Amino acid sequence: MNVQPIWRISRADLDKLMTTLEVNHVRLSECALAAGTRLEVGRSEHPTIHYGFAGSGVIHVEGEPPIDICAHTLVVVPARRTTTIVAPGVSGALARSHGGEQAVIFVPGASPRHTIGGAEPALRVGCGSFVALYAAGLDLFASQAVPIVETFDAHDQLDQVMNYAMSELAAQEVGGGPMSAALLKLVLLSLLRRCLISTNPWVERFSILNDPPIARAFAEMANRPSAQHTVHSLSQSVALSRSAFMARFAAAVGESPMAVLRRLRMRHAASLLAANALSIDQVAMQAGYQSRSSFTRTFRRHFGTDPSEYRAEAKRISQCEPADSST
Repeated sequence: MNVQPIWRISRADLDKLMTTLEVNHVRLSECALAAGTRLEVGRSEHPTIHYGFAGSGVIHVEGEPPIDICAHTLVVVPARRTTTIVAPGVSGALARSHGGEQAVIFVPGASPRHTIGGAEPALRVGCGSFVALYAAGLDLFASQAVPIVETFDAHDQLDQVMNYAMSELAAQEVGGGPMSAALLKLVLLSLLRRCLISTNPWVERFSILNDPPIARAFAEMANRPSAQHTVHSLSQSVALSRSAFMARFAAAVGESPMAVLRRLRMRHAASLLAANALSIDQVAMQAGYQSRSSFTRTFRRHFGTDPSEYRAEAKRISQCEPADSST
């Protein structure tokens, strides 16, 4: 029986999502596991990605059934979930860590290559974490509840893209971070394309863009974060009642409209502070705050630092970049 997802994103909405996708905070490592070993991947505040290069094994995600992984299998695990990668022994015995001791918790990106066991690898997998933002503010995977699993083919060449991204990070050359982020974005774009054809239920989570009024309201907030938006004004702008708008927005985005607006404003304020062209009072106004004190309190809660300190740190980093590039 051919089971299709109940909801599927339209081609136009998917194209819009893919056009505005931003990927950052990328951390990647190649992990090689000998037969009969296992790797504990550290719990991350961001979603983690696992791509099979060669061999076969099993991924155990907290609270989920085991996931088979082999060459060209791509798995995206929700944030804050424990993950164990297992390379079964020849007899299928329970995998162990190297030396029979408890497995060491590995944080992707801590080293370019991590090896478990001294024998030839039975499973090679790329492991990493990332942040993917849509429309300059919405975390695309923030409300992900279950792992995403898709199997690609050799002609998709995702293994080459992943290897290239890991090489960029390992080389630690100028631009390595942006290059690796751009390369991982290609991987995620290939995954998003599957929304149109995959029969796996994970594609339903991206159908939120099939709600045009909510998409328009979000775009209005993203494009004009300084405007005095309210639930009433936003619901009126998309011809929905207040209650219907609140319910549909929460169902589509996973947060209330005002919580999303606050994050959009803080992102906008951070970019203005880094540009160092406006006073803090002017930045507060541009971010939609009439009071500097209110703006400062919100900024501190969001970033853990005051706007002036954030600006000073951004300036320090920008001044260090030319020196770094000449080494």
